[in-house]
Amino acid sequence: MYAAIDVGSNTVRMLIGRCTATGIKSEVYRQRITRLGGNYVEGTGLALESLERTLAAFSDYVDILKEMKVEKVRAVGTAALRRAENSQHLINLVKLKTRMRLEIINGREEARLSSAGVLSVIDPCPETSLIIDIGGGSTEIVFYDKQRMLFTHSYPLGVVQLCEEFPEREHRVAFIKDMVVKFSADLLYAGITPEQLDRTELIGTAGTITTLAAMNLKMTTYNPAHINNHPLKLDWLVKIQDKLRRMSVQEREKMPGLEQGRGDLIIPGLELLLALIHYFKKESILVADAGLLEGILLDFCDD
Repeated sequence: MYAAIDVGSNTVRMLIGRCTATGIKSEVYRQRITRLGGNYVEGTGLALESLERTLAAFSDYVDILKEMKVEKVRAVGTAALRRAENSQHLINLVKLKTRMRLEIINGREEARLSSAGVLSVIDPCPETSLIIDIGGGSTEIVFYDKQRMLFTHSYPLGVVQLCEEFPEREHRVAFIKDMVVKFSADLLYAGITPEQLDRTELIGTAGTITTLAAMNLKMTTYNPAHINNHPLKLDWLVKIQDKLRRMSVQEREKMPGLEQGRGDLIIPGLELLLALIHYFKKESILVADAGLLEGILLDFCDD
């Protein structure tokens, strides 16, 4: 039995599973919104209350790991901890309180693990795909063609950051547009051709995109099996964006599929997703409820 823990900018997630001939069999999944990247202060780092919420999640997860008799565990931190000046403080606290090692991984490693997890649940796996992982503190873009990873980059563009640093929609949309232009230039520099982009299948993962899929399916109880391979159509995304803008955060969080703590984040995440879909001139995006956690477990299976 193996376990993976992902300390993100908005949530701390844990997956416990075992290796099978066909991949990962999930046994236990937990997630808690801790908003680690919230109330970030430049020059100081992560807020004390954010650190405390994250440490509390670790403490609860340790009890589950012991109960499940997990053999190996890998806990990783991503954008919020890469950015924060005081990230070592959380690493020390986790080690002291739980005896667990929290490792900060770089954007390329995050993209590698996430894309491996995503592609493990997409059926059929497209020949050419672009994986979009919109997280709380960063967005990872990975381009695959004929099972080869031709491009990967982590951009400092996450929904918590967009929500808190760009509260005005006009400024936020302008910032997103600038980042998409940079992304476009990066793809060209990497030698990705227009012909490759034309045949590209978009695949999305992580909280914003899986939440939108759950909303589209009007889920009252979240079911990953129904999320995997679910297509989100452009016309529906445009309609739901217009609807959500007219609602308060509290009203949004009463909608089926939209969990508590995402009511303010869903709008910037949706704006970013739509900007990318429009850039690629696509009519839909496939959704995967798999990513970094599954990628970590797949690494264990390959050992």
